[in-house]
Amino acid sequence: MFGLVDCNNFYASCERVFRPDLEGKSIAILSNNDGCVIARSGEAKLLGLPMGAPAFKYEQFFKEKKIHVFSSNYPLYGDMSNRVMNILADMAPEIEIYSIDEAFLKYTNCDYLDLQSHAVEMRKRVVKGTGIPVSVGFAETKALSKVANKISKKFTDKTGGVYIIDSDEKRIKALKWTKIEDVWGVGGKLTKRFKLIGVHTAYDFTQLTDEYVRNQMSVVEVRLKKELEGKPMLDLDEVKRKKNIAITRCFDKIYIDYEQIKERIVTFAVTCSEKLRKQQSCCNSLLVFVKTSRHRKDDSQYYNSVVMQLPYPTSSSIELAKFATQGLKKIFRKGYRYKKAGVIVMDFVPEDQYQMSLFENANPKHKQLMKAIDLINHTIGSDKIKLAGQDLQKTWKMKQEKLSPRYTTKLNEIIDIKS
Repeated sequence: MFGLVDCNNFYASCERVFRPDLEGKSIAILSNNDGCVIARSGEAKLLGLPMGAPAFKYEQFFKEKKIHVFSSNYPLYGDMSNRVMNILADMAPEIEIYSIDEAFLKYTNCDYLDLQSHAVEMRKRVVKGTGIPVSVGFAETKALSKVANKISKKFTDKTGGVYIIDSDEKRIKALKWTKIEDVWGVGGKLTKRFKLIGVHTAYDFTQLTDEYVRNQMSVVEVRLKKELEGKPMLDLDEVKRKKNIAITRCFDKIYIDYEQIKERIVTFAVTCSEKLRKQQSCCNSLLVFVKTSRHRKDDSQYYNSVVMQLPYPTSSSIELAKFATQGLKKIFRKGYRYKKAGVIVMDFVPEDQYQMSLFENANPKHKQLMKAIDLINHTIGSDKIKLAGQDLQKTWKMKQEKLSPRYTTKLNEIIDIKS
């Protein structure tokens, strides 16, 4: 059996743990630089607040509807997520952390286990240990456990936050209730294709023949169909190296000067290189992009990107900053008001397995230099050693005007108990 544990309205729940006065009240969480809404409590959803709503356009809406708005507090969310996952890992034989607020569990030879009681106990232990409410769904496959979890969350009053699909009757009933667009792995384009052939629910999908799905779609959809039929095709995923690393940011203000944007691009490239070294990889290419704000209709709009093919694989901050700057020179245009930029490194190879070139290779001294810089920055604080292309006085600080304290990771921000 597979289980899926999903934290309910995770970001909003994290804010409520240390602010019990927010229980039952509407909460919205904003993206980096307080840009747009990325998470909502159930109460905020009922008020009609859409995902992705630009914060500056909805300021009056927030006030009128008395919505409590918070800047995203990732140190808090990450720490609370770790606490939840540690509790789940203690209770389940195998676990796959699927996202910051979701985890798949796997139980083999579990005939001895009362899954209903086990799931109820799991919910109680997570709430007691973290204050985060969770929903639990169990079924014979990962895709069906997603469906079960959705039912447990949708009908909490009836399910108590736990639902188990343990019979064919329950499976068919659940699939008939599940819209095709809500099926795990079915995106917008695929939804349109399904609806054109009369497939509106997960059950309709399972009524198609394997041959038709394979010929008209792909083997991926065939596996998904079998999963929905209760035939396990997917196991828990092992932790893998990332295939690309992206550092993209909205600026704290509008930038028009090349040197200002160059400094940001160099900083993003350095951060990418640090992440590469952490997973012991090198990259063969990188993408640089810049864009204006699409929300400012009175400004001239501009977006451009360029992919730089590197002459050799590298994870050196010096090299990646150099190539990223070369890319920026190709796409920067004067006269535009830039709001966002980013660097994405791609085409990874293990740092000890790449093919050397006859004509051009990375500077061998960089490896030891980067190792020393990483050690110093890790020991006495990040950004203590920077490249010359970075602003020595500037630390990357996002616009976070509504940031809650980092209760669990900063000693000077710990909750204050008043007597």
